[in-house]
Amino acid sequence: MKSSAKHIADRIRLMIATKQFQVGEILPSTRELGQQLEASFHTVRKAYHILEDEGLIEGEQGRGFTVKSQTSLLNKSDRLEKGSEKVQALVEELIGYGLDESEIELLFQEQLGFMEWPDRIQSSASVGENRELGKMLSDAIKKQVGVKSDVIAVDEYEKAAKYDALFVPIHLMSQFRSLSDSLLILPIVYDFDPDILLSIVDRAALDTIGLVTDGEDTIPKIIDELKRSIHFEGSFVAGTIYGKSLPLFVRDSDLVLYTPESARMVESKVPEKNRIRLEYLLSNKSAETIRAELWDQ
Repeated sequence: MKSSAKHIADRIRLMIATKQFQVGEILPSTRELGQQLEASFHTVRKAYHILEDEGLIEGEQGRGFTVKSQTSLLNKSDRLEKGSEKVQALVEELIGYGLDESEIELLFQEQLGFMEWPDRIQSSASVGENRELGKMLSDAIKKQVGVKSDVIAVDEYEKAAKYDALFVPIHLMSQFRSLSDSLLILPIVYDFDPDILLSIVDRAALDTIGLVTDGEDTIPKIIDELKRSIHFEGSFVAGTIYGKSLPLFVRDSDLVLYTPESARMVESKVPEKNRIRLEYLLSNKSAETIRAELWDQ
């Protein structure tokens, strides 16, 4: 079962071995990963304990589970014993399907030849029209699916080629199709988190919405997206952070929206009740596609 503790442990073990989770990195909480994988947090906790017993991760009260080692601490004899048990169970299952010895041997040889995925998918990147928007997509993927990714801008085509997988907004797909023979390209559909949009439209008597970003080129793209998503009869004012200061309009705005890249500055200076952090939400299909490629193999 793909939601079993064993399967989840197998996938995390593989992702640790291929360095998608690095030594010292804190793994998603049991509840968070359970939601991402549509499994109970009890199942995820059981999977974590399996890996903890193997010495791959360690749990710490109040901190969660952290990657301790990139490879299993089992000695060669124990590894071979584990492998023998799994191979025996698989061979018995294949015999049950009517395969003979030569067919089973052929399958093993073919699969060993095809086993590029675990070594190949070691790095991934989320693509944005600029790096700030790419970061918002990367954050959504990590939050919803538990997969971390670097960030590249759409014009950083040469950088894209060095990754094993790219998460590309569907409207930018045409610019990356030529790379599909050499790496995994996943088209992604997303929008602003509906809860965030509802929080905006539920505010009474908004005359002015301020938008704070890290880069100038982010402003028109986000405002266009917001105008398509909400009906707002007031005015938008927008600007970027500069140094340790916020744009002057922030003081006079009824509500301040801001990107993750500008969050530290905004959240240190604007009261929580007067600000909303903008976040993307993947479509269910996009989340399922990423989950299938990286978790459900």
